[in-house]
Amino acid sequence: MTGLIAYVSCAVLWLGLLVRAPDLLRHRHDPYLRTLCAVLGLAGLCFFLGSPPTVGAVNRLSGIPNLAAPLTYVAITAYGAASQILVALWRGGPGARRTARRWVAGYAGVVLCIAVLFALGDAAVERREDLDTYYATTPYLREMILLYLAGHLTAVTITAVSALRWAREVRGPLRAGLVTLGAGAVCGAGYSGSKLVAVTARWTGRDWAALATQGAPVAAGTAALLTVAGVLIPLAGPRLIEWRRARRTYVRLEPLERELDEILARRRLRLPRPRWSSPVTRLVWRQTSIHNALSHLDAYVDRELYDTTREAALRTTGDPERAAATAWAAVIRAAARVCMADRAGRDAPLGAVYAGESEWFQQRAPGPDALVRIADALVTSPLVRGALTPAVERSSPV
Repeated sequence: MTGLIAYVSCAVLWLGLLVRAPDLLRHRHDPYLRTLCAVLGLAGLCFFLGSPPTVGAVNRLSGIPNLAAPLTYVAITAYGAASQILVALWRGGPGARRTARRWVAGYAGVVLCIAVLFALGDAAVERREDLDTYYATTPYLREMILLYLAGHLTAVTITAVSALRWAREVRGPLRAGLVTLGAGAVCGAGYSGSKLVAVTARWTGRDWAALATQGAPVAAGTAALLTVAGVLIPLAGPRLIEWRRARRTYVRLEPLERELDEILARRRLRLPRPRWSSPVTRLVWRQTSIHNALSHLDAYVDRELYDTTREAALRTTGDPERAAATAWAAVIRAAARVCMADRAGRDAPLGAVYAGESEWFQQRAPGPDALVRIADALVTSPLVRGALTPAVERSSPV
């Protein structure tokens, strides 16, 4: 893996860590959040330490040939363990924390053994990319390489099995996240598995170093990105669903806002349109504008029109909610026309005609869910179009 690709991957992962950092500061005692941040941080660290330029810099600055190797092995081991701990804490249960503590203790021992074996071994020749196969037959270093690869393979295998098995029991963003996480763990197994094959081939006199120097880094990079994506999907999924739902509602309310547009403009009832905002914020803005206009129309409602239109719609559809929405759509359209005629001075002061309906309107004013059905009725119901003219005629002075 080139230094540029490794550093870009590291930057992306640490950016995710930076985004989660405020939550960690607010909930620093949450073990799940701590483990999540550890996965992000360690995944980025694996890319950073495994990059050839970093390997050379660490070895040169420390004065110890190949010191970057055990540091990278420790990061990879800790990352694999953190991924498994995250799945255990994610699923929860009475034994989750006890399982997490056992994993921490077990892999702390693996990390300690890696350090001791490296100190005992003789790695005098610097190898930036093929240390695993170059020192595959060197005492102590051989055991160190096998230990970290076996530890990593064990962690990612258990992570893959746990995540994919749990994915069969859930739905939605959680299932998508678990499947992605499981796929990342399978790719992680490809990393340690390909390295083990290359090391085994070295024992038999074959040179399969390309598996370790070319295939394994690609598997590791894919594994880290998929694992982090799998962790973040369930966190971002509910928000994305909320945004999609808000966007859909925002679009469906457009006919109702357009019906009230003239009143909103003339009476200056519309708030400034939010820019660079989320779909939820834009939806709240449109709902607020509609409610402002409806509150202004409370003196112009026609209760008789509401009752007759509702009865007609109920006979046609048999759906009380749809019938009520159709009736409200007719009332709102008629009231908007009457209101604008009143304000324009083309008729007598019409506000007095419906002043007695204000309390009735306030008691039955449609809620947020009903507004969407009303907007649909404005577009689709022939009863709304047919009810407009009689309503205006009834409101005109004799």
